[in-house]
Amino acid sequence: MFRPEPIPPGPGQESVWDYPRPAICEPTPARLEVVFGGRTIARTTRGYRVLETSHPPSYYFPPEDVDAAALAPTGERSLCEWKGQAAYFDVVAGEARARRAAWCYPSPTPAFGPMAGYVTFYPAAMEACFVDGERVTPQEGGFYGGWITSTVVGPFKGAPGTRFW
Repeated sequence: MFRPEPIPPGPGQESVWDYPRPAICEPTPARLEVVFGGRTIARTTRGYRVLETSHPPSYYFPPEDVDAAALAPTGERSLCEWKGQAAYFDVVAGEARARRAAWCYPSPTPAFGPMAGYVTFYPAAMEACFVDGERVTPQEGGFYGGWITSTVVGPFKGAPGTRFW
């Protein structure tokens, strides 16, 4: 199987090729923020990040740090072999609506139990997402929801041709 050449991390950086497989979740004290429809709809310093080989982190917000009025359940579900069944939301703010742009794991597998009900967002569908004040770059592709910052190096799964990494 083809494995791309990892970019060596510099000082203060992590390589996604050093992240584990299967994925893990860990608490993060980072300042996380999501802006949509001209307003902040989620902000926390009590989030979790999910780390998986070849993927930039996804950041999850405690439900009490997300504007509940901005989340409209879609009834759609998907299954992750490590995290369990995900539930999806449209994100709504004023006239703006992003379809299926957020999700959570209401009853995750035991390894991900601490982040039950925590919500994450596809950064490409949001106006802006921030980690410690740095605007993130969305992970390529429409399936994954990783948040790329200057503290993480790839190459990252998601672009065309990366399906089997």
